[in-house]
Amino acid sequence: MRLVRYGEAGAEKPGLIDAENVLRDLSEEIDDLAGDHLSRATMDRLRALDPKSLAKADPSHRIGPPVGRLGNFIAIGLNYADHARESGAEIPKEPVVFNKAPSSLSGPMDEIPLPSDSKSLDWEVEVAVVIGDPAWRIKEDAALAHIAGFTLCHDVSERDWQRERGGQWTKGKSAPGFGPLGPWLVTPDQIDDPQAIELWLDVNGERMQTGTTANMIFGFSQIVSYLSNFMRLMPGDVITTGTPAGVGMGMKPPRYLKDGDIVTLGSPLLGSQRQVVRLSGE
Repeated sequence: MRLVRYGEAGAEKPGLIDAENVLRDLSEEIDDLAGDHLSRATMDRLRALDPKSLAKADPSHRIGPPVGRLGNFIAIGLNYADHARESGAEIPKEPVVFNKAPSSLSGPMDEIPLPSDSKSLDWEVEVAVVIGDPAWRIKEDAALAHIAGFTLCHDVSERDWQRERGGQWTKGKSAPGFGPLGPWLVTPDQIDDPQAIELWLDVNGERMQTGTTANMIFGFSQIVSYLSNFMRLMPGDVITTGTPAGVGMGMKPPRYLKDGDIVTLGSPLLGSQRQVVRLSGE
């Protein structure tokens, strides 16, 4: 299934994209794509529905992030060897873990606010997973069963805040609009091999990033199992899993986003995003 949330920010409804790419309303079945509604049991129930029995929704609606009532927004850094090299970092021996503030979450087509004191706003295309069932100290071979779905994430990053303000990556990753997610939550049964998802990102029509999850240092099962040793992962937690090479920080000289830039990113399996960078009114 391709599941979505549509409508104005803060008032999104759950929906489904059918095989003919028609947006269908799920609000008679669940009140949101959130919490226990992301469980395996609910996913199985929704999968059994005939999509044509669901009301059509107006396709002009804004598409929001495909998970509501976000819990943790966890990120894995330096998880592609080529990106670690362009960052001047060693290949990590264990996953590098940090947080993005849940308040950074935004829709896949929403604008990216450019803070007035930003010096180095950067792009990162990633695949995120959304937890569907609680996970505590689970083995790798059980990890995928705890995932409700996969989605596209743009891990927007302010590099000066990330690297020069005391070494806390969360500072550079958490401003409003720094976490576009979606458009869809793609359930695992729709993805033959999660470690073969292709990714791309363009800035103003110029290709900057091309990659595949085959090149992740730590795969999805490893990441979910690893995190579950330190925290109980809960339904609605989002884990974004790292970016391939091609970020602005790695260019010589570095290149960063400015007011009016257009970022597009996508995956053949997970859909695409488009954002315009706009100077924040603050």
